Amino acid sequence: MATAVKLSDEVVQAARRQARVEHRSVSSQISYWAKLGKIAEDNPDLPFNLIREILLAKEEADQGLTMPYEFG
Repeated sequence: MATAVKLSDEVVQAARRQARVEHRSVSSQISYWAKLGKIAEDNPDLPFNLIREILLAKEEADQGLTMPYEFG
């Protein structure tokens, strides 16, 4: 369910610039920032780069791009 939210022009412009670099829509970029912010708040001891790597690894696993680890 979509909800209209008022954001400052500064935030929208920053999102627009970053969205172009990341090949996302502006709304997807803002959603991504919100997701990262929530994860960071829920896990204050995790550095940003580790959060990004965890999200990337989860996406790779969801797409079946992982291989089982063989012990020994």
